[in-house]
Amino acid sequence: MNNQYVANTLETVKRRYPGEVEFHQAVTEVLESLIPVIERNKEFEEAGILQRITEPERQVLFMVPWVDDKGKVQVNRGMRIQFNSALGPYKGGIRFHSSVNTSIIKFLGFEQIFKNSLTGLMMGGGKGGSDFDPKGKSDNEVMRFCQSFMTELCRHIGADTDVPAGDIGVGGREIGFMFGQYKRIRNVFHGVLTGKGLQYGGSLARTEATGYGCVYFCDEMLKDKKTGFENKTVVISGSGNVAIYAAQKVQSLGAKVVAMSDSGGYVYDADGIKLDIVKNLKEVERKRISEYAKEVKSAKYTENCFDIWTIPCDVALPCATQNELDGKSAQILAKNGCIAVAEGANMPSTPDAVKVFLDAKISFGPGKAANAGGVATSGLEMAQNSQRLSWTFDEVDAKLHQIMINIHDSAKNAALEYNTPGNLVNGANIAGFLKVAGVMLAQGF
Repeated sequence: MNNQYVANTLETVKRRYPGEVEFHQAVTEVLESLIPVIERNKEFEEAGILQRITEPERQVLFMVPWVDDKGKVQVNRGMRIQFNSALGPYKGGIRFHSSVNTSIIKFLGFEQIFKNSLTGLMMGGGKGGSDFDPKGKSDNEVMRFCQSFMTELCRHIGADTDVPAGDIGVGGREIGFMFGQYKRIRNVFHGVLTGKGLQYGGSLARTEATGYGCVYFCDEMLKDKKTGFENKTVVISGSGNVAIYAAQKVQSLGAKVVAMSDSGGYVYDADGIKLDIVKNLKEVERKRISEYAKEVKSAKYTENCFDIWTIPCDVALPCATQNELDGKSAQILAKNGCIAVAEGANMPSTPDAVKVFLDAKISFGPGKAANAGGVATSGLEMAQNSQRLSWTFDEVDAKLHQIMINIHDSAKNAALEYNTPGNLVNGANIAGFLKVAGVMLAQGF
């Protein structure tokens, strides 16, 4: 690293938050790409922008006690990291998963700053969650947990302060329980959460938004290569909300999805994934992806989800979780002729994998750009809530599509301006940062 200010800032982050490897990874990736920006704009160093943007404005950690169906008290930990509010209310999802810790939530909140900036909407960056895992829990257990979680969280959020959404483990059911508890305690009915049910302030196309947005972004990358999704073979990791709707949009554009996964393994179907079966398994029956192979004779199930990247494809869409695609997998994708990778999850590609993609001239859409469709549509939901209006699916989808085109163009142009043409990692970081940093300067210390 050849910039002392950037190096010192990164050293401070690592010293202040030892052991938070995911957070260190996210900060390192962003700061390294910002070196030419810092060297060209000395006022950012003078105003301490990097120190300020890498330190959360507020961190809230709290106990979440709840009672299971056997009458036994269980205790989990909840948290909300409110990272940066320069552009608007903190905005970012809530994740319920056993792996949740401060490092993961902090990396997600940090990434959210730049992702939200790229959308062009008035949203700051934040993230939250708990080490509670809703899998295997009854609806009543999930409800009791969500109510306890919101009893504390409601003190720290609001429509003009912090507007959480869903993430891994938090879908419409969990959002509904949390919204109901917030309303009971605060005695207000407003857009404090996004991803709500359509009957009480939710937005059409929100369910599809992250998956659709990832595909819209990838389509722009393919257009730069003078091609599109028509007749392409696509591999998508994950089988949750993002993966399902990415697959739906990909198929509508004429491509064939041949593999999907969950944490246990992956299914390969050379005839093309039957999405209606996946949706039923995951959204209705809440079963494992392995059940797909039992219902579809042309499919094969393989344990170890990380091996999904050994399947030859034209386009890869990692839509599961962080660091799921490493350097070795990236090399296999490159060897097999993959031409584009767009991240539907948050930081699913390791730094080694990103380097392989960039060196091989594979078009690569980083998560903070490619998966910004979800938070963009959350922002559109906030706008509808403020106006007490509900837009049609086509209206929301059209706005989402244009936002993703704008994000691609912003990242592409920023990469070109700072002498790394085609590097959308640098471009997304730079474009997102410049907007936030400029507003931070305008607002003072």
